[in-house]
Amino acid sequence: MLETHKADVLVAGQGAAAFAAALYSARYQLNTIIASESFGGETAIGGLIENYPGTPDIDGFDLMLKFKEQVDKLEVPTISRNLEAVEPSDDGRFICTLGGGDIVDAGSVILCVGRERRTLDLPNEEEWTGKGVSYCSTCDAPLYRNKEAAAVVGGGNAATEGAILLARYAKHVYLIYRGDELWRPEPIQLKVLSQIPNVRVLLNTTVTELIGTDLAGLTSIRISRPMDDHETVNIHPDQTEPMNKSREDDHGKDVIDLDGIFIEAGADPRLEIPDMLGLDLNDETGEVHVDRGQRTSMPGIYAAGDLTDGTSLKQTVTAASQGAIAALSAYGYVLAGEHHYEAA
Repeated sequence: MLETHKADVLVAGQGAAAFAAALYSARYQLNTIIASESFGGETAIGGLIENYPGTPDIDGFDLMLKFKEQVDKLEVPTISRNLEAVEPSDDGRFICTLGGGDIVDAGSVILCVGRERRTLDLPNEEEWTGKGVSYCSTCDAPLYRNKEAAAVVGGGNAATEGAILLARYAKHVYLIYRGDELWRPEPIQLKVLSQIPNVRVLLNTTVTELIGTDLAGLTSIRISRPMDDHETVNIHPDQTEPMNKSREDDHGKDVIDLDGIFIEAGADPRLEIPDMLGLDLNDETGEVHVDRGQRTSMPGIYAAGDLTDGTSLKQTVTAASQGAIAALSAYGYVLAGEHHYEAA
């Protein structure tokens, strides 16, 4: 049976931004509901977190459990359904449709739905996820301890970090990127990468095929051009020798035998709801544009975390801070507009 819920604030998401928004919203004595099918967001699959202030060396999933525990103590209900539609009503409230058809009549909405990771869009990619195909180097790199070879696809910070981390475990690592230079990773990462002896950087190269079996999963990949051991790749001024190191029999091959591949090709903001509402987007990044109060272009609709252009630093700590700020703004909107829901 379909249900209609009433709330002052509907928080869409279950990541750091969402839990922080719900925490602050509940502490402002607003009737708050969380709606999302997936727990933890990017933090939960991020592996070891070492840069969250006051909580060193904690697994991301465990950190999100702590976030949730704190929210649960305030008796904020979680509906395990994704937000599928939002329709503004004439009285300034929002009729929110969840998966399965349940309705939340909300005084305001805080969107914390994050990003969708990009894929290579190749056959067997989805089927072999967890069987040699991964999207999180920090989560799964330790599984490749003493393995023969692994590859990372991408050219940004996440890909560079992934190759550096994987090189601590696998005997050989390939960093594969379609561009002619790595795409603006941090300079310190390039310096570290240039000094690692078991990483081979393949630029102007794409992965064209995932090879393996349903039983074994991924066993190798095909790339868009044969490898050339005479090709030099210099990625940092302090580099002492070209980065063309890898297995001795690579020359001329366009098939690489691998134990695993990590796809670190970035992620795109989830824009289904923002597009439905006609929210303003950042022209350069495609993210939802917010002001310093995490307000979107529609009064009563707020956004926080990786979905927004609030900061270029996409980290747990910034997502949480944005969620808290969004809750404060929602509090002001609900009270000023007399959209407060008084529970019976």
